[in-house]
Amino acid sequence: MKKIISAVCALVLLSVVALAQNNDKRDPEKWREKVRAEQVAMITSELDLTEAEAQAFWPVYNDVQKQRREAFKASGDAFKALKEGVDGADVNTLLNNYLDAKKKCEALEAEALNRYKKVLPVQKVAKLVMAEEKFRHQQIGKLGGQGNRPGPGGRRGPQMPPQGGAQ
Repeated sequence: MKKIISAVCALVLLSVVALAQNNDKRDPEKWREKVRAEQVAMITSELDLTEAEAQAFWPVYNDVQKQRREAFKASGDAFKALKEGVDGADVNTLLNNYLDAKKKCEALEAEALNRYKKVLPVQKVAKLVMAEEKFRHQQIGKLGGQGNRPGPGGRRGPQMPPQGGAQ
């Protein structure tokens, strides 16, 4: 009897976990939070921050992430407006707005590096850049279902074209 009750409890628990995971896929905010948690875990692991470094770094990083999201949204909005108005009379203005939004994204990245250098040693700032890129490639792999694919960002690194020509 105890085995049956244990088996039923285990089944119920597994069902709840499975339903929770499916709900995460349907709820974009839960999905974003999960991705952010994975990102924080990777950065924490890769940077090996001291307690003092972590206290100084995370508020700056969170602020930069907020600014990145806003800049990315502005860039996307400008692109959408350009796409919708590409045949209109205002296309030059729309194109300039899009380019301005992209420039703001680039300026934000440069500013972010300078802010990080104020709270971390330059070596850890470099590790942060590498960790963010590594994380980005992992997420792209997950979305494409090719988490271990070779090539740029894959585990085997960039693939070089064959040497020499046709024989």
